Amino acid sequence: MPESGQKTTQGHISESAPAAPATGGTPAARSVGLLVTLVLGGLTALPPLSMDMYLPALPEVTGALHAPAATVQLTLTACLAGMALGQLVVGPMSDKWGRRRPLLVGMVVYVLATAVCALAPTAELLIGFRLLQGLAGAAGIVIARAVVRDLYDGVEMARFFSTLMLISGVAPIIAPLIGGQILRITDWRGVFHVLTVIGILLTFVVWRFLGETLPPERRHEGGVGDALRTMRGLLADRVFTGYMLAGGLAFAALFAYISASPFVVQEIYGASPQTFSLLFGLNSIGLVAVGQINGKLLVGRVSLDKALGWGLGIILLAALALLLMTSGVFGEVGLVPVAAGLFVLMSAMGLAMPNTNAQALMRTPHAAGSASALLGTSSFLVGAVASPLVGIAGEHTAVPMAVVQLTCAVLSLACFLGLCRPWRSGKEATGV
Repeated sequence: MPESGQKTTQGHISESAPAAPATGGTPAARSVGLLVTLVLGGLTALPPLSMDMYLPALPEVTGALHAPAATVQLTLTACLAGMALGQLVVGPMSDKWGRRRPLLVGMVVYVLATAVCALAPTAELLIGFRLLQGLAGAAGIVIARAVVRDLYDGVEMARFFSTLMLISGVAPIIAPLIGGQILRITDWRGVFHVLTVIGILLTFVVWRFLGETLPPERRHEGGVGDALRTMRGLLADRVFTGYMLAGGLAFAALFAYISASPFVVQEIYGASPQTFSLLFGLNSIGLVAVGQINGKLLVGRVSLDKALGWGLGIILLAALALLLMTSGVFGEVGLVPVAAGLFVLMSAMGLAMPNTNAQALMRTPHAAGSASALLGTSSFLVGAVASPLVGIAGEHTAVPMAVVQLTCAVLSLACFLGLCRPWRSGKEATGV
């Protein structure tokens, strides 16, 4: 990987060392220390940690707080919506004030909100503080993506996103396992106690080791109006919007699985929280493995659009198979065929997610924070809408989950083909 910057003696990015602009067709890949890579991976792992560690406890929360399943699923929706809206604020802030200060403020608020979630006496209060938790946690998501854009361009950026997927992909593998084990020794509130400790540790590591990557001369001095104009300009870019919508809708299909799977696996098929955690971890391994195949083998050899198209196509086929199985077309099917379909759908996300991010961000070197905010917001907002829909028919059918997944997959592929027009990528889209 070519170097275009200096490496500090402690292996982290010095606040005094400006990051080389990642513009034009020349990669601006910086030699980034392993510790900083792990920090960025930790920040991108925060959403799956906040979501997935809590998943095995969802059925228990319905009983403990005397709330129906649809209401408890709103605790996921609230966190997701908060992460979506928070990115719209934090992204432009990081373009104006740099990456470091907004990130640290967001992490501190995240820790406080998570601690209060552990004390919530009602479902309504839990929903409210999950919203605040998501608003604050958005800082880690959007700024980690913007930092990658500060340091990398082109193929190197796509490879680094795949590396982040390897690191952050460990979170959804171990989070439900940790959550299941926590439930062996305590109740659902213990999950939030553990998340609070993780937040404190990550905040310290960010403060200690992650320096500023956006030098003053590359910051935007405008206020809210300028940020809104920048976002409007980004949305006016048809190809950028196509990648944004394609990635957001694919993420919604993923989140439909995240939201519904605790009830599908445990309530419909009678599996234990530990079995659910193992299956969830296996699916996450598939996502990480395909992400590494994308970064190590495909990027540089196959166009990003082609890899993305294959990923979206596989997601669509897996969602169709799940709908046929859950609706009884093949008669009564057990957990194994349904789990296999979910495994294929999750694994294909390893092609869709890093490539939509890379393709979209390669078009926006001038406003990485705002672009990252729009990418994240679209994903989380569509996911927040998908979450309650999967439980609309109750806890005893998986058909709504499959319907939502198939609808999102069809729309995602349609946006990719209709707006990005990959067959004309040499003229309109940035990529390999």
